[in-house]
Order: sequence, then structure tokens, then C-alpha cells
Amino acid sequence: QVQLVESGGGLVQTGGSLRLSCVDSGRTFSFYAMGWFRQAPGKEREFVAATSWSGGSTRYADSVKGRFTISRDSAKNTVYLQMNSLKPEDTAVYYCTAESSLRELEFGRQDYWGQGTQVTVSS
Repeated sequence: QVQLVESGGGLVQTGGSLRLSCVDSGRTFSFYAMGWFRQAPGKEREFVAATSWSGGSTRYADSVKGRFTISRDSAKNTVYLQMNSLKPEDTAVYYCTAESSLRELEFGRQDYWGQGTQVTVSS
């Protein structure tokens, strides 16, 4: 069973940084690709970043490449999203997600989601 809990959101100024964390309290963390999506007010949920079960492969949305970094610590059952050079358009609720396939994760059709954490970037 996968149980995801995000933390680390908050209010930051343009150009600032935040690190989001997502802990999987289940026992299957090592077998899943992990990723982050976000949803801004009035917009659909969109893919942000993902990492394979081993951490050896990563994928990013074009809008965050070079600014965001996803990583995972299997010993802590935790996946991180380091967000640098934040922009007002990064403002959204960020959701952690898990999927057995890295390729499938980007489509957002998986069942496992956290409750979300708010990120607000002020101009």
C-alpha cells in the first residue's frame, strides 16, 4: 500500500527556493517511480518531474528544466523536489504521486496521490 504525505510548501519571493518532501509510509516505496504534479487555480493538474524507482532516470516538464531537481532517498522512503529560481507562475498546489512505470507516471492516471502542499511565489 502506498501512502504519500507531502511537506515543505510555503510562501517565497520570486527567485527564491523551496524544497518539497514526500514520504511514503507504505512498504513499497522502492518499487515505484515517484513524481510531482502541480495544479494552479483554474488550471488542470500538470506534470512537473519524475524519477525512476532506482533514481537513475529523471524527467522534467520543460517549464521547470534547469530550475527544479527531483531526487529520492530510499532509506527514508522520501522523494524530494528542490525548486530554485522560483517564479510567480510556479504558484500551485504540488502533489506527490507514485506509479509502477516511469513512462506512465507523466500521464497522471495513477491511483496514488498525496494531499498536496501549497507553494506561493510572490512577485
